[in-house]
Amino acid sequence: MEASGTDDVEKLKSKFLSAWHNMKYSWVLKTKTYFKRNSPVFLLGKCYHFKYEDSSVTANGPSNSGSESNEDLSGNVDEFRKDFISRIWLTYREEFPQIEASTWTTDCGWGCTLRTGQMLLAQGLLVHFLGRDWTWTEALDIFCSESDFWTANTARKLDPSLEKSSPQNEESSKQPLHNSDEKSHSEDLHRKIISWFADYPLSYFGLHQLVKLGKNSGKAAGDWYGPAVVSHLLRKAIEESSDPELHGITIYVAQDCTIYNADVYDLQCNKGDEKAVVILVPVRLGGERTNMEYFEFVKGILSLEFCIGIIGGKPKQSYYFVGFQDDSLIYMDPHYCQSFVDVSIKNFPLESFHCPSPKKMSFKKMDPSCTVGFYCRNVREFEKAAEELTKVLKSSTKQNYPLFTFVNGHAQDFDFVCTPVYDQNDLFTEDEKKRLKRFSTEEFVLL
Repeated sequence: MEASGTDDVEKLKSKFLSAWHNMKYSWVLKTKTYFKRNSPVFLLGKCYHFKYEDSSVTANGPSNSGSESNEDLSGNVDEFRKDFISRIWLTYREEFPQIEASTWTTDCGWGCTLRTGQMLLAQGLLVHFLGRDWTWTEALDIFCSESDFWTANTARKLDPSLEKSSPQNEESSKQPLHNSDEKSHSEDLHRKIISWFADYPLSYFGLHQLVKLGKNSGKAAGDWYGPAVVSHLLRKAIEESSDPELHGITIYVAQDCTIYNADVYDLQCNKGDEKAVVILVPVRLGGERTNMEYFEFVKGILSLEFCIGIIGGKPKQSYYFVGFQDDSLIYMDPHYCQSFVDVSIKNFPLESFHCPSPKKMSFKKMDPSCTVGFYCRNVREFEKAAEELTKVLKSSTKQNYPLFTFVNGHAQDFDFVCTPVYDQNDLFTEDEKKRLKRFSTEEFVLL
């Protein structure tokens, strides 16, 4: 009876926290984001300009009469909006199946870094299966009513009716597909990728699976997870996945800010089959606070075509950084509580997995602990990425201490020796457990 009473208390406590967090995080999408019209915006390696085209400028200079053409006004803005909305957005959820060995049916208040890690991996999978240029065909149609975050003193407020009727917008909504069958296949892959992250015990990269893997390294549902720990959980989740379509991609996590090229080659060329690789590099951009000198590095990373984002945030909140404008970072915010979606239903709704509104944050507010992610389709792309990243590291580092380095050879060639941390025999090697233990002391925590 006593055990039963304790369970009832825990369930009541969980329901109360769920209700409180749902109210607490319901305002997230109601704030507006301002973009400067004359500054370029970078989004995961792509550059967008919101300024008017030459056709809207008269011989006497820019027109202030508001007579600019609709096409010039909405063209690049719509392209950016469609690109941003097409990224997969994974947020707090409630009322999902209870997490094993706990009373949790929501991750509100503790799962934001797991969610940002999921978003980064989801972007890697989108690029892997659909390509970086892929966009969701319904992005602008569904979220046209959210256009009021494009304000008059930035890129001009867009009229929803103009968005629907603009010829350029109609043209941009067309996918570069050869036929309807290929379009249908892309949408099927889109849904399948989302289903891999569903809040269900059998989902390969769902919250339940990540918590299960975290349990093997001393974590539990309700604990907070740092960016580095999440990186290793994602790697283990990929290794544990059984879907044949996922056998062509792997994850490499840098060791002590070092990428060992031979180890990456071994992962990519396993058993004669060349695999794509997602490279995750846990770094620290300063001591207690972020060093502003690293901002050029962050901008350089987000400008690269290989970049799939940054797991980061500000103190006590994790965000998924995807771009920047001037001195502000653009991010997707997981702190929005949504209801559980059953992805086993045919044509399950997709709207809650796509964010209608980008957010911006000053770089100086960024927490120094973060993980940067890259995707390389093959060995040749890895070599090119290593070359480009080395240039960024050299150009953005005033001192002779780059945030991470590429080293030829294997980690074991450099006597990378570790001592055991846990006695239990679990999924993680002793080497991995030591690094996870060390990173668990990070001052990067969740709400």
